[in-house]
Amino acid sequence: MSLTYHLIDALIVNEGKTSRGSLEISDGRIGKIVYGNESLPADNHAIIINCSGCFVIPGVIDDHVHFREPGLTYKSDIFTESRAAIAGGITSFMEMPNTIPAATTVDLLEQKYDIAAGKSLANYSFYMGATNDNAAEIAKIDSEKVCGVKVFMGSSTGNMLVDDSKALETLFANSRGLLIAIHSEDEDIIRKNNRLFREQYGEDVPPECHPLIRSEEACYRSTAKAITLALKHNTRLHVLHLSTARELTLFDNTLSLEDKRITSEVCLHHLWFNDTDYKKWFNLIKVNPAIKTENDRQALFHGLLSGKIDVIATDHAPHTLKEKKLTYFKALSGGPMVQHSLVAMLEFYHEGKISIEKVVEKMCHAPALCFRVRKRGFIRTGYHADLIIINPASAWKVDKTNILSKCGWSAMEGNIFKSKITHTFVNGNLVFHDGTFDERYRGERLLFDMSQR
Repeated sequence: MSLTYHLIDALIVNEGKTSRGSLEISDGRIGKIVYGNESLPADNHAIIINCSGCFVIPGVIDDHVHFREPGLTYKSDIFTESRAAIAGGITSFMEMPNTIPAATTVDLLEQKYDIAAGKSLANYSFYMGATNDNAAEIAKIDSEKVCGVKVFMGSSTGNMLVDDSKALETLFANSRGLLIAIHSEDEDIIRKNNRLFREQYGEDVPPECHPLIRSEEACYRSTAKAITLALKHNTRLHVLHLSTARELTLFDNTLSLEDKRITSEVCLHHLWFNDTDYKKWFNLIKVNPAIKTENDRQALFHGLLSGKIDVIATDHAPHTLKEKKLTYFKALSGGPMVQHSLVAMLEFYHEGKISIEKVVEKMCHAPALCFRVRKRGFIRTGYHADLIIINPASAWKVDKTNILSKCGWSAMEGNIFKSKITHTFVNGNLVFHDGTFDERYRGERLLFDMSQR
């Protein structure tokens, strides 16, 4: 049975406001919420946590991670990465299908859910992967229990590149309200650029050429194609990890998120780094789509603030250092980010570039609305008690001793963050407190309100 907690004298950040108040956690849910000088009803059994000077926010929902299980657990797995996520304030994640085997059938997808039920400290959902020929399997998806279908329109592994025009048309036309999430890069452009740069440099292409190979044009052309299909078939489309200023011209900010049929996401690394950082980090910041120019970075940030971009995610995708230090064409793309995404966004808050309310909107509320996650993402009575306590004045430095991802490295190493996550509650259970984990608890399978999509 869950314990009862009273979080008192907190700065509660929720639904566009920050207000001093207190709240109750009972039976895994958020109970009474009071503001100002009002007190919670006395409860001799409640554990009191004084939150004076600290923010209390809903748990972050990360709609885009790669936790590598099954098949690639030598570099990360659901237990280790959900543990890192919990320390980073992420209480729910949605994981991608490009594991081994790829989750391209309902049976394989359900095997991942079974693994997570036994291993994940955070709440979880998993995308079904699309291929050129698995439409019959996609039709079997229970949309109440699966976050969406992942379509690789570029940069995939195995048989998951969907490059057949008829298959794409069928997928968009027959989505049945399922959310389709896409990796958007034009594979023909990338292959052509690969040939050109290999002719010039051989295998040892400088990392700073990555955004020239996986170019602005490759991103824009693919995203425009996907949006054209979505508009034609009224498909619920979510474009993952935007990386260019030009793509922003394709998105709308005149509708509320609840009314949008086409939404988008930006990842922390595209907001944090630009192409000058390859000289320091080399292939450690090689990601797909590529980190591009400072102009792109600033445009993405503006798009986030203006509402053209709806969600902040991580695209957490660990590899070993050995895999990252290979020559350009062999070095794998991706890196760990779940532990540091929230505190990194809070650095922008400390710098006056974004409000704390906007950070919570884009990392907590918006993913819940975008995916119609049931009773999570907000501080509301009756909602699951996925909650984070943040001390905004407790600086700490990222170094190898405190990196929790199984791969053991991070391109955030050396950064000093002003904010520290002190407590993480998942379904009312205190699973992380001042650097210590309570690993007795497991997260729950996320549920979705299909009727609202």
